Amino acid sequence: MFDISFTELLVIGAVALIVLGPEKLPRLARTVGHLAGRLQRYVADVKADINREIELEELRKMRDSMQQAASSFESSVQSELAKTETELNQSVESLAADPAPPAAAAGAEPPRAVADEKPAQASGENPKAA
Repeated sequence: MFDISFTELLVIGAVALIVLGPEKLPRLARTVGHLAGRLQRYVADVKADINREIELEELRKMRDSMQQAASSFESSVQSELAKTETELNQSVESLAADPAPPAAAAGAEPPRAVADEKPAQASGENPKAA
């Protein structure tokens, strides 16, 4: 950030020693060190806060996209469910309107009437023997 070489620091130190004197220079150096440390901590805290906010914003965007995906999935499932329900209701209505039993519609043999068996019993024949 700052481009200060070692020789420039030596010149600044020599001027400070001449201007302030040997009694005040250590105290000034200590104070400058504390202020520099505070400044570094403050900058680090600001960087951490900015990074945290960026991460929170990314998480919010991810949450919003997940909510949109979930709601679109839910709406598609609801529409398919409604479509299937409508088809089932139509099938039930068509079966209820059709008087023919399902076996007759499949080409199966119609059931025999019970009246056909009674004459054989009345004549004295044993139906089990046949």
